[in-house]
Amino acid sequence: MTIWIDVSTSNNQLILMDDKTILKTYPIAVGKMLSPTPTGIYTIINKEVHPPAPFGALWMGLSKSHFGIHGTNNPASIDKNLPHGCIRMTNQNVQDLSSLVPLGTRVSIHK
Repeated sequence: MTIWIDVSTSNNQLILMDDKTILKTYPIAVGKMLSPTPTGIYTIINKEVHPPAPFGALWMGLSKSHFGIHGTNNPASIDKNLPHGCIRMTNQNVQDLSSLVPLGTRVSIHK
């Protein structure tokens, strides 16, 4: 069993995968054109519950410095392109995802 995360910035969608099987799909918000979400292959290197604002209920840092997957206290922002390139999820969804992925999980980000 190989759990990994597939992020499509053009579809504003994060998919939790087990090898080639889709386990869960989540709507997300990503960065705008001037501050895009970086494409590439990264790993989850840390998790922080109740991080400082504006990171919602949980932060999962990526191996790309200053970028991560995090919650938001503004669920209406999901499925939009926002300033800064982080991947935003509802607080409930980021907590659900975090409970399913360990540190070291591969995150593939593409258009």
